[in-house]
Amino acid sequence: MNWKILKTKEDYQKAGARMIEIFNVEPDTLEREELELLILLIKDYDDKNITLPSLNVLEVIKIKMQELGLKSKDLEPIIGSKGHVSAILSGKREITLKMAQKLKTFFGIPAEVFLHSGN
Repeated sequence: MNWKILKTKEDYQKAGARMIEIFNVEPDTLEREELELLILLIKDYDDKNITLPSLNVLEVIKIKMQELGLKSKDLEPIIGSKGHVSAILSGKREITLKMAQKLKTFFGIPAEVFLHSGN
């Protein structure tokens, strides 16, 4: 099939189905070139038509704390003093790069989540 820019949901679904169908093709084949083109076209459609919800950093931290059964004091070795933890969790203080790296390791979540400014 001669693929063009995906403009409709139907085009997108057809491209996705075809991509799955030929996903494990051998390198250096026409189907491999088709697969690479489909990946680009699908990504382009996604970028233009799908908006991911923004994350509330404080909610992410609180949810992870709840999942792990943690209290604020459990974050003191990562964030700092009791006052620092309180200021972070209340949104009065921004998360630093160093804190984001420690939170990433502690919670197993990408550091970019913690550096998002949309508290």
